[in-house]
Amino acid sequence: MAPGLGFVSRALFLLAKMDERDMIFAKQSCRLLRACVLALAMMTAGAGLSGCATMDTMLDWVGFGSGSGSATPEALAMEGMEKFNRGKYSAALKSFVEIKDRFPFSEVALLAELKAADANYHLDKFSEARLLYEEFEANHPTNEAVPYVLFQIALCYYRQIGTTDRDPGNAQNAVQAFARLNRAYPRSPYFIEASSRSLAALDFLAQHEFSVATFYLRTDEDKQAQGRLEYLLARYPASSVRLQAAELLAQLKSGKGIEKSWRRFVPTISLPDWNSFTSAFGILQDGGGGSAGSAGPAKE
Repeated sequence: MAPGLGFVSRALFLLAKMDERDMIFAKQSCRLLRACVLALAMMTAGAGLSGCATMDTMLDWVGFGSGSGSATPEALAMEGMEKFNRGKYSAALKSFVEIKDRFPFSEVALLAELKAADANYHLDKFSEARLLYEEFEANHPTNEAVPYVLFQIALCYYRQIGTTDRDPGNAQNAVQAFARLNRAYPRSPYFIEASSRSLAALDFLAQHEFSVATFYLRTDEDKQAQGRLEYLLARYPASSVRLQAAELLAQLKSGKGIEKSWRRFVPTISLPDWNSFTSAFGILQDGGGGSAGSAGPAKE
């Protein structure tokens, strides 16, 4: 037996002979145990056994060996985070999913749950990301990351808001989700941005109502158009279309009829650009999430 190998073999033998109670303690002290084995491996290397299969096996076990790769959840987590930070979200997602599937009770499983949701979000898979964020909240309701998770759930709805002539459901859900976050965590670092984005979604809903009102005008259903405009002004008094809505409503109530130009008017307005919205409404843009409404590099 090569010099130093006997010491390593005896150490491994003692680990193998531990009774059940000691094994439970060892599992609870997993990181300490791995550090001890890594130290033994380093001692072996110092004795000139760098090519020994025993040392490679030990290094693989603690996640540092040349063949370890995805052998441990810790190694997978490091690999996933490295890819995530480089914007390689698809590759990172594979690592996080593997941790969730193979090591659901590991120390890094919680990280994998959260980052799998983040990876989907950055891949513009907002429905998938939202479900994962909701799953995280349900599984870890007291975790310190919950305010962030609630913010991301709201952003998933917000990022799916389309043109005003389509279903306003995502805008409504975004407003509710941002309000839920701010009620539960009024001192969170996301409060200002959540409030601002909620105003943007509310403005979208006002624009949607205006779009519906003009549709009714084009089809000569003035009574329905008037009802929509009255609702718009009552529900969204600070919207960007309030002046247009008020002017149109006044013409309807005057009994003089609507100008033909209004009947031909088909709005093409949609969710305002985030930067122009904050400028127009005097809202300070916070550093919070900052992920919505900005163009970025191609998603991987």
